[in-house]
Amino acid sequence: MSNRESGFDGNDKYLTKQEVKKLFAVIETKRDRAIFHVIYFHGLRASEVGQLQLGSYNPADRRLYIRRLKGSLASNPEVSRATHLYLSKWIKERGSQPGPLFPSSRGTGISRKQIFELMRKYCVAAAIDRAKAHPHALKHSVATHLLNAGVDLYTVKKLLGHKKITSTEVYLHVADSQVDSAARRFQDEW
Repeated sequence: MSNRESGFDGNDKYLTKQEVKKLFAVIETKRDRAIFHVIYFHGLRASEVGQLQLGSYNPADRRLYIRRLKGSLASNPEVSRATHLYLSKWIKERGSQPGPLFPSSRGTGISRKQIFELMRKYCVAAAIDRAKAHPHALKHSVATHLLNAGVDLYTVKKLLGHKKITSTEVYLHVADSQVDSAARRFQDEW
């Protein structure tokens, strides 16, 4: 499947590292900082955020159990120190009562629609192109950034919860510069 067939057609689908940093810099609340760190660093869909429960996060071992949607695989990754810090600050404010990790005003998990609205709001504040102002762009972004950093495809597949490697391969075209660089290094040895 080509990148165009997959719907992933280039950098209008992902934020650069600089744009992600700008996005994080304008986020206003403890809750939202925790939400967007989890979305980006773990490649969550907007609708997966509302499913997270307080018990999904184990602060002792810094692991977050993620139940994926759309046939993706569940995972229990370790979170970064920064994400742990943001989650800890949010949980202290949220309280320890069981229920959604990120509750809505109705007490249910935050909705996909609310995540979209927050992403749009923060992208406007960070002067990020409206075409990128959707939370799924963060999933595309982390995959792209990892591959460009030299992380192997299988590891990115596991991080994103993909069942099939072909689902992850759509992000490879962005890392073509790495292929060119590796080929040059190999060829220069001759």
